This record gives sequence, C-alpha cells and structure tokens, in this order.
Amino acid sequence: MTASNPSFGPAPDPRETPRAFLEHLYRVAVDRALPLSTLGAHLPKPPKGRTLVLGAGKAGGSMVQALEALWPADAPLSGLVVTRYDHIPPRPEGVPQRIELVEAAHPVPDAAGQQAAARILALAQGLTADDLVLCLISGGGSSLLVLPAEGLTLEDKQRINKQLLDSGAGIGEMNCVRKHLSRIKGGRLAAACAPARVVTLTISDVPGDDPAVIASGPTVPDATTCADALAILDRYGIEVPAPVRAQLESGELETPKPGDAVFAGHEVHLIATPQQSLEAAAKAAREAGIEAHILSDEIEGESREVGKVHAALARAVAHRGQPFARPCVILSGGETTVTIRPRQPGQAKGRGGRAGELCMGLAGALMGQPQVWALAADTDGIDGVEDNAGAFVTPDTLARASAAGRKLSDHLDRNDAYGYFDAIGDLFVTGPTNTNVNDFRALLIL
Repeated sequence: MTASNPSFGPAPDPRETPRAFLEHLYRVAVDRALPLSTLGAHLPKPPKGRTLVLGAGKAGGSMVQALEALWPADAPLSGLVVTRYDHIPPRPEGVPQRIELVEAAHPVPDAAGQQAAARILALAQGLTADDLVLCLISGGGSSLLVLPAEGLTLEDKQRINKQLLDSGAGIGEMNCVRKHLSRIKGGRLAAACAPARVVTLTISDVPGDDPAVIASGPTVPDATTCADALAILDRYGIEVPAPVRAQLESGELETPKPGDAVFAGHEVHLIATPQQSLEAAAKAAREAGIEAHILSDEIEGESREVGKVHAALARAVAHRGQPFARPCVILSGGETTVTIRPRQPGQAKGRGGRAGELCMGLAGALMGQPQVWALAADTDGIDGVEDNAGAFVTPDTLARASAAGRKLSDHLDRNDAYGYFDAIGDLFVTGPTNTNVNDFRALLIL
C-alpha cells in the first residue's frame, strides 16, 4: 500500500518500514507549512507609498524569500527580518534579494537580537498613511526580537527568559511576561508604525493560534496586563529589578489593548497553522491505507506526562480496538513544556527538549507494547537547543536501551532525552526546516 506525495514520492509501507512511514508523515506536515505555498494568497496589493518589511522568527528566512519571489518585481520592497542562527535557507535561483536578513540567538536572546530589534523599531519611524508595513512573524520571534524595557539589561532578559524556560511555564505565560518587559512586543511595533497600514503574515506555533501569543504579538493588541505578568513572575519565583517591578505595579509598562485606535485598519493573516499540517499528515496516512485520527493541535502540559497519556491511548487501541480500530495513526500537536529537575551533586547535565522528554514518558508507559511505533518532533527541526528534531519510540526501545546500559529513570531524573535516544540510534535529525508550527506527534498502531 503506497500513496504518492508530490514532494516526497510514494509513502513507505507502514507495515514494512514503520519508522520511515512516520518520518514521511512528518515531512508532509512540514511541507504544508512552508511559506512559498501559503504566502501568496494573503498578500495585499502594493500601496501608493513605500512597502516596508519587518519581522522575526525561525521561519523568517523562508518567509522573506517567498515574499521576494511573489511580490511584483516592479514594486519597491525593502526591510529587515531577524531569524535564528543557521536558519537562512539557500537562495532560490532567480530570486533577487530585496530584504535584509540577519541572525540572532534562540531560545535565549543575545546582543545580535537586541541590535536587530532596535534597527527594526528605528525603521518603523517616519512612515505615512500611504505606506504599507508587511510584518512576517513566526515562532521564535520572542527571543529573536529582544528590546528590554527601561531599567532592564540584556543580561536581565537572558536570565528571566532562561528561568521561564526552565520553570515549566506555558507559552502564554512566558509571552505575557516578555510583552510587558519589552519596548517592541505586545503591539508596540504596530504603534511605532503608525499611521502606516500594517498587514501581519504569521505562521502559528502556539496552541489556539492566537496572534497575540505568536512571537509575543509585536503587531497585535495585548489583552494581558502588568498585573498578569507580575502574578506569573511571582508564581515561578522569578525576580526582576526593583525599579522594573515598581513599573509593573504602577502599570507604567502596560501594552496597547484591543480597541486602541493604533490598530485601526490593520490585518492579521495566519498563513500556516498546526491543524493544517496535522490534516495534511492525516490525508497522507489515509492515502497509504491507514486510518488517521487527530486528537488536537492544542495539547499542552508536562511533556513526560503527555507522553504517558498518549501511551495509554495507544495501549487501549492495541488491546481492545478502542476508541479507534487498528491499524491507525494517532496525530497530535500543541506545545508541551519541560520542568528542569534539580541536579544532584556530581550528576551529569542532561540534554534534550520537549519532544524527547515526551518520548521518554511514552516509552516508559508503553512498556514495550508490540505493534506500536511513534515519532515526536518539533516542526522547526530543533528540539530545545539540540541538533535533533525529536526521537522515535519502537516496541523494543526499552530493551535496546537497557542493553546499551541506559536506565530510563536516570535519564528522566536529569532531563536527558538526548543521551537516552542517542545511545540507541533513535534521535530524529532533520536540520532546520525553515518553518515552525510546533510539536508533531504520530503514533502508529498496527
């Protein structure tokens, strides 16, 4: 049973090569989110005045190149977009560069991101009502577009960002704090562009596809408040300098809200979403003769615990044919989190991201369940800060790891998914994919 895909050829037979089949579904999902195939339908007409392109995100390079290919050759186009290091794809032949691309650090911001953000804010000055600003926004923009509020240093932002990442806070919580400690996020970039028209083209990497959460919403209204940000900082025990805390308490760092006149006439278009990618993968599975079921594109929670829930569902299907009949593929997306465990004295530091952590929870709960294979990976190709996108889980994962001297509980204790799966050759490595619609999970039950 094979199916054809215009980008990848026939799908591997899931019964003969289940891992290759799962990788095929991932590739189909990523392909659905590439900007060149989605951006054109959302482009406005060139304006009477200038067209300025600003933006940030891990998909920034591919979004810029798609725009340069699709924008009328005789219409002026200029601007600046920042993306993650090593995330600028090779330039397509025959597409001239019209927009400057720079690189910066993710997930912890650096000086290059701060310089890029300052330049982007400066470019937004002096625009007129005849001008158009195209904002290209994708996941990762929160770290790449860093411009600390008055009273904060870059070092403060780096510390706060890392503490949020390690705390297990959800993406909405992290971005609420980021917006209120920034001079460019939470609608402030849009305010700087006034009176120009702003059209935001965004790739969603967040549960619920809320543009105010994607990259901390630099061009859209922010419904969260300074009080919300303070509550989150207190909940996770994260300190900010006393003058900045006072500004949060007084509301001095409040962001532009829904209904503010600065957003009048602005447009936001979601050009790619997690659900669309999951639907593309489901279609590919069905074409290969395997029924597919999408749980949700909004699953959040502690990664290892989400892995256990997925395992329970897969075991129910394998044992009882409920709630789905075998053979089938179960798909899900969203953004899980990892709470970093304290290290014991002398204990080696763990490596890995949320996809690998989920796979450890999944493997442990599956307990070697026959006929169940899984792949969990981030659609940007980077799991946390490592060089893998995620990992595979197979019926003999635990047995092979044990033979390699790897004890699952030890790796869970120090959040070391990378070391666990690397030892058995089950890391899934893709390199940067040039898009980002967040977590992709596929469980194949035969």
